[in-house]
Amino acid sequence: MNRAELIQQWLPHGPQPIASETHFAPSNIALCKYWGKRDSELNLPVNASLSVSLDTLGTRTAVEPIDADADEVWLNGERQAPQSRFAQRVSGFIDLFRVHHPQTRLRVRTENNIPTAAGLASSASGFAALARALNQAFALELSATDLSILARLGSGSACRSLFDGFVEWQMGVRDDGLDSHGVPIEARWPGLSIGLVKVDEREKSVDSRAGMRRTKETAHLYQSWPLQASTDLIRLREAISARDFGLLGSVAEQNALSMHATMIASWPPLLYWQPDSVAAMQKVWQLRNDGLALYFTMDAGPNLKLLFEQDSRDAVLEHFPTLEIVQPFGV
Repeated sequence: MNRAELIQQWLPHGPQPIASETHFAPSNIALCKYWGKRDSELNLPVNASLSVSLDTLGTRTAVEPIDADADEVWLNGERQAPQSRFAQRVSGFIDLFRVHHPQTRLRVRTENNIPTAAGLASSASGFAALARALNQAFALELSATDLSILARLGSGSACRSLFDGFVEWQMGVRDDGLDSHGVPIEARWPGLSIGLVKVDEREKSVDSRAGMRRTKETAHLYQSWPLQASTDLIRLREAISARDFGLLGSVAEQNALSMHATMIASWPPLLYWQPDSVAAMQKVWQLRNDGLALYFTMDAGPNLKLLFEQDSRDAVLEHFPTLEIVQPFGV
């Protein structure tokens, strides 16, 4: 089954009026990473993953019908060239919904309050916000689960950005992917803090899709990744249930480093780290050795996300004074 065939079951029969809509979706930080696909067409993952959403950091997207020959795609106030990769991905996603509106074109205005394509999950929040807007604009009235599946077709991690707090992306086993979607975890963790260390906010040279493909095809180390991820997922569930920060932080950090190890073992080597990334890691390790409960995680990019609790906030800021801090569950 391809993406278009999957969406057919959700489209209303006959043309419906298209409305203008605006929606927000948060970015998310994976504590157990998604890296590698079992089906590229449907964005089905090799392993299940678990994330925490970033509250007010993410993407706001507005869509409106226009009288034009092509979609207009705007990113952070700048109109994107129709042939740009960003505009092509957005229009390609919208195409899936135009069966009854083949001539309709949309203006899409996307505003990120996090760096775009820099390893901070902007594509996750972007496609989640776009999916929410299209759901309303095309009067689909999808459930949260179906909307998560829909967002996944644009960007895998977007299926987690449909929810707040902790979210598990179930990998599923069905070929059509209808059992592969985000599921919110009810547990809350007041005081849990995520600090963004922005080493480089520029767009990365190798996007995550290409990076996953290279890693899976060329890195022998990748064979151990699904087992690592499944074990880490179990331990993270335990950490969240028991509110065990030491376990949560250590598993998340090892999971991130294990994922990056498979990238480095790819050919040509895929190294998203920069010297400042490594310096920040070493600082975290030294601070932890000195007794500060501080861990980090990293997605496919040079930027770190520090994990700590509220009572460590002042000490962390002393060593990372420019840190942007998010507390998804409040103080």
